[in-house]
Amino acid sequence: MKILIGLLAGALMARRTETEPVVASALEAIDLQPAPINPAHVVAGAPFARSGVQSRSLDGAASTCVWDCTDGAFRWHFGWEETVLILEGSVTVTDEAGTSRTLNPGDVAYFAVNTWSTWTVHGYVRKLAFCRRADPLPVALVYRMKGVVTDLVRGRLKAA
Repeated sequence: MKILIGLLAGALMARRTETEPVVASALEAIDLQPAPINPAHVVAGAPFARSGVQSRSLDGAASTCVWDCTDGAFRWHFGWEETVLILEGSVTVTDEAGTSRTLNPGDVAYFAVNTWSTWTVHGYVRKLAFCRRADPLPVALVYRMKGVVTDLVRGRLKAA
């Protein structure tokens, strides 16, 4: 087991040197491509969505994206954890319990994994989304162990 963890930590640390430590870009520079909403989930109107990835973690478990959508309403399933910052426009989000919240520019909202909500876009909305895949507990523990091993190797943790 220790050998496996060591190999995993070494491989992940080696991959880290293959990417930029800081990824920065202007919002306008992010290429937005059509991101169709499942027609079966559209509740009203004909919402047209686009999205573009700004950055992605080395393990693919986290990403930062820009997303926009035109007027309409649709149900959305969050297959990941997502925190959004509304940049432009307005959207009313209704959770499965029927609680509604209207999000405007500058508002931040968190959506838990494996939940549904109805999004009602008022004309247009643009958001910055921070998405994180929720791993099963055994996988999450391996990632946490990798972090501890990495910190030990780099001398960040003090001996207990």
